[in-house]
Amino acid sequence: MTHSENLTLVCEQCHTSAHIPSLAHRQRAVCPVCNHTLVSHRNNSSENMIAYSFSAIVLLLLSLSFNFLTFKASGQKHSIDLPSGIAVLIQQDYLSLAIITGLATILLPGMVLMGILWLSLAQYRNHRPSYLPRILQMVTTLMPWSMAEIFLVGTLVSLIKVTELADVAIGLSFYAFIGFSAFTALCIAQFDTTKCAMWLAEGVPPQPKQLSKQRAHVSIQRTWALLLTACILYIPANVLPIMHTELFGQQTPNTIIGGVISLWQTGSYPVAIVILVASVVVPVAKIVILCWLNYSVQQQKTNSKQLRIKYYRITEAIGRWSMIDVFVVAVLVALIQMGSTLSIHPGQAAIAFCAVVFVTMIAAMTFDSRLIWQQWKQEK
Repeated sequence: MTHSENLTLVCEQCHTSAHIPSLAHRQRAVCPVCNHTLVSHRNNSSENMIAYSFSAIVLLLLSLSFNFLTFKASGQKHSIDLPSGIAVLIQQDYLSLAIITGLATILLPGMVLMGILWLSLAQYRNHRPSYLPRILQMVTTLMPWSMAEIFLVGTLVSLIKVTELADVAIGLSFYAFIGFSAFTALCIAQFDTTKCAMWLAEGVPPQPKQLSKQRAHVSIQRTWALLLTACILYIPANVLPIMHTELFGQQTPNTIIGGVISLWQTGSYPVAIVILVASVVVPVAKIVILCWLNYSVQQQKTNSKQLRIKYYRITEAIGRWSMIDVFVVAVLVALIQMGSTLSIHPGQAAIAFCAVVFVTMIAAMTFDSRLIWQQWKQEK
């Protein structure tokens, strides 16, 4: 699509057809009903995406090559890079946390960047091999699970916690990871999947599937099942310890709420608020909002459509940030391993909380936002 084309697009969130006028540089077309961004236009977008994605990939490789953090306490020193940090989690018999951290922070962002780079190079050369639609599907599927910037925030929170125990030195890989996270976020934010799909289809706009009563019924039932699962998992995630601190042979369990209280008592008010919001307020709010949305569409409520779609988009945007506390645990476990003198081990709540975040993310994806705008006939 170029800025001179005129076409009709169907909104994926409310299924409204909208005529798109010619777009100038940095302009975007929004749905007249739900205000969802339909398509955007930037001059030289392919060249920009090539530069962003290539820079992010180079910085990712650099972040894997050097020292990430060094912890010094009681005359002992422990240094980690990103691969060895994941290896420490495996050695601590917490393979699941190692897999989640490695996938969300390194592998999946790398795959997304490689896919965007490949698509952008193809657009720049105007070459459409048959496998490109599969690459685009992979990129759009993996984007929500790319959490490099969340891991970076979790690392910063970990550093604030660790400075209370001992000295921490930042390595070259840490700075490279900051650049990698920044370019990845910039790349994902500016990549227009609709525009890319239209280019692959040689100007034919994508057509979302019609909302049938069968599809509506499946969406509602799956969302209820996922929300019930999230509610069940949220209990052990908050009751069980998320990590254990071993100091001179004595272990102290720490729950999510206990960690927030401890940070508040030590005067780390901003960090305590961040953890409280990300680990307690956001998951609960997301479950409550999705329950309200699902109930409203099941009962076919016709009021507050703009308010409901606004809250739906908020849950989509902020739900993944609850992973901050899990990444804090992963960094602390990888960094602080000094035997019985001072060590941190992950608790059972870490995986339970991970599951809560993932299940609520899937619930938001399963919920069909078109149900807010369209009426459907229930089977009697």
